Amino acid sequence: MDIDPTLRDRHDDLVREALLADLQAFVDRLAVAVASGDPRAMATFADLVAVRYRKRKIAMDDVVTLCEGLRRAAAAAVQPDAQPAVDAAIDAGIAVFKWHRRLAGDARKRNPLLAFIYKGA
Repeated sequence: MDIDPTLRDRHDDLVREALLADLQAFVDRLAVAVASGDPRAMATFADLVAVRYRKRKIAMDDVVTLCEGLRRAAAAAVQPDAQPAVDAAIDAGIAVFKWHRRLAGDARKRNPLLAFIYKGA
């Protein structure tokens, strides 16, 4: 919430609590990626959960913001020599989320008229 204060305006309390609860899964996968030395573990996880966030209508930019917050929190919790592995794993996850962002059209504001037409009205 400190990185992007607009998150509070765009999402209600229930959605914010769900996003924060989801961070436990991110932490677990980050631990696996750092322990194995394979940042692709985080990328694979990101690829799997992107669909879940799409169904919940959460922009990939918000998930990227969560990952950046996880990077900040992890810096305080891991040994300094493990920080490059943490950064590599989080960067791999962010790259996947940014790819899904491009696919879903989060990079630009949607035209309200086209959105209305695509809904089948």
